[in-house]
Amino acid sequence: QVQLVESGGGLVQAGGSLGLSCALSGRTFSSYAMGWFRQAPGKEREFVATISWSGRNTYYADSVKGRFTISRDNAKNTVYLQMNSLKPEDSAVYYCAAGFGPQSSDYRGYNYWGQGTQVTVSS
Repeated sequence: QVQLVESGGGLVQAGGSLGLSCALSGRTFSSYAMGWFRQAPGKEREFVATISWSGRNTYYADSVKGRFTISRDNAKNTVYLQMNSLKPEDSAVYYCAAGFGPQSSDYRGYNYWGQGTQVTVSS
């Protein structure tokens, strides 16, 4: 059984930075493309970033491009999301996800999800 556990959320002022981590257990981490999504109250789940199984390919939502960086360490079974220049509109519950297929911005391309971690950006 695959488990994903996110950590690193919290409260930060606008313009600040936060780093999220997501650890995968139960299967071979390097087999999966990984993604980060977020969902704010009353809004649809939104794609944030994705990274290929090798880590060589990344893709970002336009809203976070240039501010967020996704990376992975296959030796540690962990994917990261470094968030800089945070804005109040980045406030949401952030979820990591693992998928068997190629990296994707579509949530339907992922097979496993974490429980989420809250990020709140104050103005």
